[in-house]
Amino acid sequence: MKKVLLIEDDVTVRENTAELLELSDYEVVTASNGKAGIDKARQYKPDIIICDIMMPEVDGYGVLENLSKDPETANIPFIFLSAKTEHKDIRKGMDLGADDYLTKPFEEEDLLSAIESRLAKMAILNSFKRKEAPKKTEGNLNNLQELRDVFSGYKLQEYKKGEMIYERGKQSNFFYLVRRGVVKAHRMDRQGKELITQLYKQDDFFGNPGSDPQSSYEDYATAMENTQLYAVSREEFQKILSNNPKVTLQLVEVLNNNLSELKQQLMDMAYGSVRKKAANTILLFAERIEKHPLKSIRISRADLAGVAGMAPESLIRTLSEFKKEGLIEIEGRNIKLIDSEALKNVR
Repeated sequence: MKKVLLIEDDVTVRENTAELLELSDYEVVTASNGKAGIDKARQYKPDIIICDIMMPEVDGYGVLENLSKDPETANIPFIFLSAKTEHKDIRKGMDLGADDYLTKPFEEEDLLSAIESRLAKMAILNSFKRKEAPKKTEGNLNNLQELRDVFSGYKLQEYKKGEMIYERGKQSNFFYLVRRGVVKAHRMDRQGKELITQLYKQDDFFGNPGSDPQSSYEDYATAMENTQLYAVSREEFQKILSNNPKVTLQLVEVLNNNLSELKQQLMDMAYGSVRKKAANTILLFAERIEKHPLKSIRISRADLAGVAGMAPESLIRTLSEFKKEGLIEIEGRNIKLIDSEALKNVR
């Protein structure tokens, strides 16, 4: 049973979170302030630490800095749990070496997922340390999920909604894995209209995987919502691929499928009717963002138009038609699918 140290000064949050973790088969040790948390970390040597930021005695930043200086606690995975949501606060925590950052109130599944991924990362890294260095022709990874686990051992980057991740024409230094959020790859046509070429959601890989150090990105990449990414340098990524030919072939297949999707999208844009383009685009967003067909998707009209390859005015008119026909509902920027089967049959 894995041991979790929970450092939280709010009694209700501490007790409720501890109960959640115990019900999920974790052994839980708690501390009510930063100073007590430091002492218990050294005493119990937990497998992972979950720590609030604003606390008496020593705040969360101080706890992390203190434990990072001690070789016996420096490598324990550390997750901040806080009501502080400013980008600078999140960045400060990550810069100090935190592995993850969850904001209150948080979803139970988000906390459990964060813990599981951090523990998985440590298990993989420890297994690598125990093994002798493998031959270049031997691979350690068997599938893309194991590749994702390796990516989770790299630095986690945070991007706000609308923030650019990379620009077309700039040198491609990183390959990415989406931990949370949605990213759009896009470019501009000759008329200056945006064309969204691909959408990437949780667990998707993206970027330029080429080995040429002078290669550049072919699209822009922008976060469509607050997004977390693992970024692996081009050099490190090439080492991973060279040691794992089986996973390399699987990744190539995924990237080829992405190209096939893009080709179909371009064909639809060129030859499809306005109504069909709009319907297919709504369904594409619902699929890529992994929303249940009857749940709302929050997406700007400009992004929908960019994927569909049509003027925003035409899209808005078509959405109004779909609403009148009972296929969708529109509330502000939210679109709710009412009849996904009918949308699939739009011509």
